[in-house]
Amino acid sequence: MEKKTRNVVFFDSGIGGLNLLYECAYRVRGVDYYYVSDSEHMPYGNRKVDEIMSLTIKALEVVDALTPVALVLACNTVTANCIKYLRAKYSFPVIGVQPAIKSVSYLSENCLILATNATVKSQEFNRLIGRYGATNCVVMGCDNLAKYVEDNIFNLPTSIPGYLLPDVKADCVVLGCTHYSFISHQISQYYNCPIIDGTGATADHFAKIVGMSGHQTPLLGKNVHLGRKRVNITFLGADNEKNSQIFKIIIKNKCLKMSDNFIKIKKT
Repeated sequence: MEKKTRNVVFFDSGIGGLNLLYECAYRVRGVDYYYVSDSEHMPYGNRKVDEIMSLTIKALEVVDALTPVALVLACNTVTANCIKYLRAKYSFPVIGVQPAIKSVSYLSENCLILATNATVKSQEFNRLIGRYGATNCVVMGCDNLAKYVEDNIFNLPTSIPGYLLPDVKADCVVLGCTHYSFISHQISQYYNCPIIDGTGATADHFAKIVGMSGHQTPLLGKNVHLGRKRVNITFLGADNEKNSQIFKIIIKNKCLKMSDNFIKIKKT
């Protein structure tokens, strides 16, 4: 009988999904993570739906060889435009990321949702808005914000140029692109209000599906996230060295969670 892998594949056009990768790896151990990126065609957020679909399918050609137990779309744009197709294509769970609209739908304040144009225009995103009745939310597409983060990640300024952000008033801001997590503090300062980032909630959802400490799951059994189990992380794609560097910075910045030195980055 063929041995079942413990591989999990993450996909984002660039660096956006690295924070989510860390949070998932921290929650679920004893797993081999593969981070696939497509920086050559980044950003996806200003592309047409057929382009996004075509690029995503091409980038995920590695999936068949890795035979993962799950695929994580660590990109809001890809989730909004491709997740239905990918869930029909693959027999294993496909987990996406969505803006944390549910968290703010009950608020009376003016909520601003920042996302890419492709996300804002998608049927999936608008279905989400309708489902949770987020009529108090103002939705704005950002043309170049994700690319700005990608291009300046090693030298991000303390304040983001105003032309990159919508000039509106907001009592809270929901991040609808994983790239924006890298500048959540700057966005908070710009609008002078709290930021709602769904990264942690998505990681919790991932843990429930793939495996949690002491819990039996159909995917990985019960021997995950126990004791000092480590995780192996491999970066695939043209920018694998860049992604590896940024991920190491994320680990350093989250040093309070590093007491057991649980992550090993593997070379391709």
